[in-house]
Amino acid sequence: MNILEMRGVSWRRQGHTIIQDVDWNIRAGEHWAVVGRNGSGKTSLLSMINGYIWPSRGEVEVLGQRLGRVPVQELRRQIGWVSQSMAEQIAQSASAGDAAVQIVISGKYASVGLWQGFDAADAETAMGLLRQFRCESLADKPFQVLSQGEKQRVLLARAWMAKPRLLILDEPCTGLDLPTREELLAAIAWLGEQPDGPTLVYVTHHTEEILPCFSHTLLLQQGRVLAQGPSRDVLSADLLSDAFGLPVAVTWENDRPWVRVVARPSTGLTGKPAGASAPGHAQP
Repeated sequence: MNILEMRGVSWRRQGHTIIQDVDWNIRAGEHWAVVGRNGSGKTSLLSMINGYIWPSRGEVEVLGQRLGRVPVQELRRQIGWVSQSMAEQIAQSASAGDAAVQIVISGKYASVGLWQGFDAADAETAMGLLRQFRCESLADKPFQVLSQGEKQRVLLARAWMAKPRLLILDEPCTGLDLPTREELLAAIAWLGEQPDGPTLVYVTHHTEEILPCFSHTLLLQQGRVLAQGPSRDVLSADLLSDAFGLPVAVTWENDRPWVRVVARPSTGLTGKPAGASAPGHAQP
């Protein structure tokens, strides 16, 4: 059974086509990265997988369930979600003062905050997950006082509390400094290696975050699929140059793709518009 199937999917909003003619299959045992510029349709695809928006045309099946034929709340219980927006949502909710261990337990119910009762077994499981993601020391701290990186690791533990079959990581490293980013990526790499772990979908526009466990990549450009398949094939200099709209080179180090720009845009090295005079020199 495929984890995800999209067939001829398009989505229009207010007369504008956001997603166009997307075919995408994720098979069990695969972990995927989704790459594209801002506005390329990444967030719209995620929202569709979770049943927050519906395709204007085409079919979507998630975990063997056809959207429109299954209660979306039941489906969402099998899908984990980790993102900066989720951290902000919890931090701004009435549960912001809840301890990290309570935030983790709430993942069992796919709720923002812990409104249900829980038992010692739930607490023990949550503590075990905090330990796995190297943040056991945060268990009793209020979520709202945690650093951004600590919040993301707690959210990883929260997502796995429900044992989801699919886990979406929506630009989880946004705003993190380099050491904190690498700590979070190490936790994600560990999760991707677990034989009983969920299928991972990692969304980013920073290719160096794509870990070796992400065997496949979907590359988007203006709502269309530019390329998809094995990451080594898709994350090429030619395809990424097309996707990002400027010439880039790709270097693989430790099975991660690092991108550098090989030619500056027409604004020039200083960032001034082309043709602008240098300091102390007048335009002819």
